[in-house]
Amino acid sequence: MKYYEVEMTITPCTQDAQDILSAMAAEAGFETFEETPTGLLGYVQQSLFLQEALDAVIANFPFEGTHIIYKVREAEDKDWNEQWEQEGFEPIEVKSQKEDGRGIIIHDGRHLGNLQFDHLQFTIEINARLAFGTGTHETTRMLCSTLLDMDLKGKRILDCGCGTGILGICALKLGADSCVGYDIDEWSADNTRHNAVINHVDERLTSLCGDSSVLSDYVAEFDVVLANINRNILLADMPHFVRVMKPGATLILSGFYESDCTMLESKAQQLGLSLQSTQTDSDWACMVFQY
Repeated sequence: MKYYEVEMTITPCTQDAQDILSAMAAEAGFETFEETPTGLLGYVQQSLFLQEALDAVIANFPFEGTHIIYKVREAEDKDWNEQWEQEGFEPIEVKSQKEDGRGIIIHDGRHLGNLQFDHLQFTIEINARLAFGTGTHETTRMLCSTLLDMDLKGKRILDCGCGTGILGICALKLGADSCVGYDIDEWSADNTRHNAVINHVDERLTSLCGDSSVLSDYVAEFDVVLANINRNILLADMPHFVRVMKPGATLILSGFYESDCTMLESKAQQLGLSLQSTQTDSDWACMVFQY
């Protein structure tokens, strides 16, 4: 696949501005980003690049006084998987919200350090191959933390936009019976399968390549649905999620800002879902609904 490398210059360049721009730019087709001293480098498949959408993101950027310009060029043709595997990431700690303090460590198998919990439940090894979901982002951590506080024994899980597969793997290690994950990016679907193998849950995890249309073969089959995707896709796909949820099932959403919660709750209520809880971290939000 051919990619564009889009150099985005943010003035003034702050961590918050980088985080928000990377999340909003996903609507223009971007798959991943690298932070630079002056902004971001974004990578997008040439056939999926929506330049008008990127222009709209910049025009509606929520930080007053922030100026963003960008340059588009063809990305170097190289083995992106190899590069990302070599970089890896530092171990991430995720703790339960309850007082028992139990938690997990997410690591890349190499940068293990000396991290430990008094009540460590398990570890998750993630080899990130150009796929979102290593635990470094607030949304992934909130979702994993939410799963830690649930009784998942025997549950059937759906992971929408699975990325590295981290959420499904976490649920399976917490006792879920099985998981189906899907992602529009073929690399992500393959990466989910790979990570399922190294975490010894591959016999219980199915990874599909595609959008929410892959759910057409499922009806009222899932006890828990997970989706860490941007707001617009969540609004469009929520009816598909509800159709495959069992009565009493749980829907856990993240990938959006606290300011988006009202809109998402309104959509959920129209579909017969009731809000159970909301948590936030650095303006990002995670919402739990019951069907």
